[in-house]
Amino acid sequence: MASKLVIVESPAKAKTIGKFLGRGYKVEASQGHVRDLPKSQIGVDVEHDFEPKYITIRGRGEILSKIRKEARAASKIYLATDPDREGEAISWHLANVLGIDPQSACRIEFNEVTANAVKNAVTHPRAINMDLVNAQQARRVLDRLVGYKISPLLWAKVKKGLSAGRVQSVATKIVCDREAEIDAFIPEEYWTLTTPFRIGDAVVNARYTGASEDRAELTSRAEADAVAEACKRAKFTVGEIRRGERRRLPAPPFTTSNLQQEASRKLGFSTSKTMQIAQQLYEGVELAGEGSQGLVTYIRTDSTRTADEALAAVRDLILNAYGADFLPEKPNTWKTRKSAQDAHEAIRPTVVGRAPEHIKASLTRDQYRLYKLIYDRFVSSQMPPALYDTLSVDIDGDNGARFHFNGQKLRFPGFTVVYVESVDDPQEEAENNDLPELSTGMAAVQGAMEPEQHFTQPPPRYTEASLVRALEEKGIGRPSTYSPTISTITGRRGYVAKENKRLIPTELGRIVNELMCNNFPGIVDVTFTASMEDQLDEVEAGKAEWRSVIRDFYGPFEDELEKAEASIEKVAIEDQVSDVPCEKCGAMMVYKMSRYGRFLACPNFPACRNTLALPNNIGVKCPRCGGELLERISKKGRKFYGCEKYPECDFVSWDRPVNDTCPVCGSYMVLKRSGRDKVFHVCANETCRHKVQVELPQEEND
Repeated sequence: MASKLVIVESPAKAKTIGKFLGRGYKVEASQGHVRDLPKSQIGVDVEHDFEPKYITIRGRGEILSKIRKEARAASKIYLATDPDREGEAISWHLANVLGIDPQSACRIEFNEVTANAVKNAVTHPRAINMDLVNAQQARRVLDRLVGYKISPLLWAKVKKGLSAGRVQSVATKIVCDREAEIDAFIPEEYWTLTTPFRIGDAVVNARYTGASEDRAELTSRAEADAVAEACKRAKFTVGEIRRGERRRLPAPPFTTSNLQQEASRKLGFSTSKTMQIAQQLYEGVELAGEGSQGLVTYIRTDSTRTADEALAAVRDLILNAYGADFLPEKPNTWKTRKSAQDAHEAIRPTVVGRAPEHIKASLTRDQYRLYKLIYDRFVSSQMPPALYDTLSVDIDGDNGARFHFNGQKLRFPGFTVVYVESVDDPQEEAENNDLPELSTGMAAVQGAMEPEQHFTQPPPRYTEASLVRALEEKGIGRPSTYSPTISTITGRRGYVAKENKRLIPTELGRIVNELMCNNFPGIVDVTFTASMEDQLDEVEAGKAEWRSVIRDFYGPFEDELEKAEASIEKVAIEDQVSDVPCEKCGAMMVYKMSRYGRFLACPNFPACRNTLALPNNIGVKCPRCGGELLERISKKGRKFYGCEKYPECDFVSWDRPVNDTCPVCGSYMVLKRSGRDKVFHVCANETCRHKVQVELPQEEND
C-alpha cells in the first residue's frame, strides 16, 4: 500500500513529525518557499492587473524533483506548512507545482509539533484558504513594487546596492526621528534635596517636594542651598500618613514581540537570534529518552489566548507545586491588542510537565535559557498578583517646607515566586522597603541635607527590543516581519548601526531617510503604513479583494515616483576619514559599512584593497601598562586581545582578560568556558590557574 506524503517546510520538523506518524507516512521538507517572484526583474505585470510572475527559486529544483517523485507514488498528499499567511502561500505554491486542486482537502495545520496535534491535524484536512494566500500575495506584490521601483532611483541618485522596502523605510524613519529628537534636545538643570529623618527608632530618606501643598522645582544650586539652609533651623514632624495596598499583576504569556523584547532585556539576544532559537524549540529538539519533540507552540503570534487544555494543565501544576494560595479561583485572561490577528494562541510550552531543569542536559545553553523564559512566563501568567503594603508620608517643617517618603513592602509574592518581567529602565523597578510604624505628630529629626544636581535627559535611543515595541504599537508590520525588518536595516543595508546595543542611524541611513521623506511621504508615513496592514488583514478576512488594494496604492505611488525621478538631484556621500594610515600605501583609511558592521578601507580602492577590522574596546585595562585592551582579529581570522599602545606595549592574550585579579597570586584573570553553561574566571599564571565560577557577562550573550 502506497504511503501518504506529508510536506513541511524544514528538515527538523520533518524528522519530528515523521516519528509521530510512523509507518504509512512519508514526510518531506520543501525547505521554505519553492516559488517566488524573479530577482532579475520586477515580476509583476502592472499592465495586466498586477499579475505576479512566479518562477522556481534557484536551488530548489532538486528538492522539487524529489517531492514530485514522492508525490507520484503517494496515495494522499498533505501540505503541512506553517499555520500563517506565508505558510498558506507556500502550500498553495506546492499545490500548483504538484497539480493538486487547492479546493481539495489537502491542507493540514497544527499550532504545536506534538504527537496529538499532528495526528489530529491529519484527520481534519481542509482546502487551502485563498484569503490567506491572497493577503500574502498582496504583501509580496506591494513590497516588490516599492522595492523595485524606488531602489533603482536610489542607485542612480545615491549609491549602488541601496533599497527602500515598504516596512524597512518606516523602521529607519522611526530611528532617524528619535535621533533628531536627541539632537534637538536642550537639557534643563534641576536639583533635588534629600535627607534622612530619624523618627522614633526608624530612619527614612525623604525628598523635598515644596512648601506645604505647592510642589516646587529647584532649578539651581542657589535655590537648593537656600532651602537646605532654611531647613537647618526648622523643626519637623510627621504630617499626613497614607497606607494602602498595591497589586502587581503577572504579565501575559508571550506574543512574538513580547518574546523578542524580553529575550533582549533578560538574555541579551538580538531579535534574529531569539527567533532562530525559538524556531528550533518549535520544530523539535532531540530529548534523551523521548526522541525529537516540539517544545513550544507556534512562535509567530500576536495573541495572548491560551487553549483550555493548557490552562487546565498549568493550573494543576501550580496547585501541586506551589499550593492553593498561588492558584486564582478562575484562570487569568488577557486582552489581545486591537490590531492583533489572533490566529494562534500565545507562545507556551507544549507540555507543562516538561520543566526546563528536567531537559536541560538535552538542550544547548541558549535553547535552555529561552525555553526557561517561555516556560516561567507561561506558568507565572496563571498565578495571582503580588501584594504590597504601601506607605506614603509627608514630613512637614515649621518653616513650611515639606519632605515626602514613599515605601512599599512585599506582603504576598504571588507570581513573582516564578517570574518577574523586566523593564527597559532599571529605575522603574519597585523597591521593597521596611515600613516603619509612624503616627501623625511624631518628631522627625533631620540629618545632613545633600543637594544633588541633575539634568533632564533626552529620549533614549532605541534598542532592538524597544523598536519592536514601537513597531507593534504603531501597527507597523506583523509578528513575522519584526525580526527580518530590523536585520535588514542594521545589517545588509547599513542604514542603522548598533553601539552598546543602541540603534543609531548611519550617515547613509539619514540621507536615504531624508530622500524618502521628501519624495515618498506616503511610503514612510506611519499612519499610512499601519492602514495598509489593516487592509491586508481585510484581505485575509475575505472582506477585501487583493488586487483592488494594490490598485488603490499604485496610482498615487506612481505619481510620486514620476515627480521624484524628475526632481531628485544626485547625492554625494563623503567617506569619513580615520586617523589610521594604510599600512600598504600610506593613505589615511576611511570608514565603510558592510552587512557585518563598520570597517576601515583604503581610499585608493581598487588600486589598494587593504581593509582593517575596527578594534573593539572590551573595557579591561592592560595588566602590563594600564592601557585599554582591544579585541582584534588575526590574519588567520582568530580573535585575540591586545593593548591599544602597541607596539610600545606588546601584551596579547588569546583568552579574553577580565577585570578580576587572582586572589592567590595577584595575576590577571581570563574568561574560560566549560561545557554548555559553565563559565569561569581563570588565573592566567600557568603555575597557579586558580579559577572561580561566574555568571556569563551580558555582552557575551549575543
